[in-house]
Amino acid sequence: MNFPDNLLYTKDHEWVRIEGDTAFVGITDFAQKELGDIVYVDINTVGKQVAQHDVFGTVEAVKTVSDLFAPLSGTVAEMNNELDAAPESVNNDPYGNGWMIKLTGINQDEVGGLMSASDYIKLVGA
Repeated sequence: MNFPDNLLYTKDHEWVRIEGDTAFVGITDFAQKELGDIVYVDINTVGKQVAQHDVFGTVEAVKTVSDLFAPLSGTVAEMNNELDAAPESVNNDPYGNGWMIKLTGINQDEVGGLMSASDYIKLVGA
């Protein structure tokens, strides 16, 4: 499994890449493997404020549906529209083309509560 050191992670299996006051968010390699083949990503919070730990959407796999949780407070500025046509990108490239949302105006005070790659690896036992 892959856990890039330049990302931050949550106990809910989301990854975060921070660029200034914007955060790119997706699910981890561990999460996509646990879910299996992703068939649909539903994000209906674009343009809305979300608080840390709020549900910002769902991801549907062949056998289950799982909530997606905001790793930081902010505004869901954009979703990855390419996932409509190619939800399997979450499986094939979870840290690249499989990103899910961009959060803007993030609460920088919450960043310290996110996990490093090494802490996340300990959490999932990888």
